[in-house]
Amino acid sequence: MNSAAYDPTAPAEDLPAHTLKILVAGGFGVGKTTLVGAVSEIRPLRTEEVLTDASVGVDDLGGVERKTTTTVAMDFGRLTFSGGVRLYLFGTPGQERFWFMWDQIAYGAVGAIVLVDTRRLPTSFASIDFFENRGIPFVVAANVFDGARRYTTEEIADALDLDPDVPVVLCDVRHYDSAKNVLIRLVEHALQSATA
Repeated sequence: MNSAAYDPTAPAEDLPAHTLKILVAGGFGVGKTTLVGAVSEIRPLRTEEVLTDASVGVDDLGGVERKTTTTVAMDFGRLTFSGGVRLYLFGTPGQERFWFMWDQIAYGAVGAIVLVDTRRLPTSFASIDFFENRGIPFVVAANVFDGARRYTTEEIADALDLDPDVPVVLCDVRHYDSAKNVLIRLVEHALQSATA
C-alpha cells in the first residue's frame, strides 16, 4: 500500500498533477466499504453504524443475513499513482433509503465502479440506471464471494443488459491488487469515454 500522506509544505513537484473523483456504488452489502478500505493510502473515513431493529422491514438483508453494520453517509479514501494521478474515492450507501444523497456525492465524479454480487444481481440495477441516466462512465466489478457460483464477464454483462462499451471485471475487493486493478480499468474507461 502507498503510505504517502498529503503534506501542504511539499514542493510542487511532489503534488499530484491530476486529481480524480471516483464513486464506488452498488447494492447493500456488496463490498463498497471493503474496496475503499483495501486500497486507501490514508485511514479511510467510514460512516458505518450498527444495524438496529429500526431497519427491520426497511433494509433487505436477503443474502447478507450476517451483515451487522451499514454505511449511512459515505466512505472516503485516497490512492495516489506514480505519475501524479490521485484518486479520491467516495463509497455510496447501498440502501434505498439513502439514495437521496447520491446526486450530491456524484457531483464532479469522472467515473464510477458499480460493485455487484452475482448472487443478488437485482440489487445492481438502481446503480447502473443512476450512472447511465447521468452519463457518468462506469465499470461493473463483480465481487467474487467465497462459495458463490462463478460466471464469466460476458454472462454478467448479459444478465445486467449492459451496453457493449461498459467494461465488466471480476475482483476480490478484500485484496489490494484486485481492487486497484478495478480502479485502473475505470480510469482507462473514463479517459476513453472523454475522448470519444
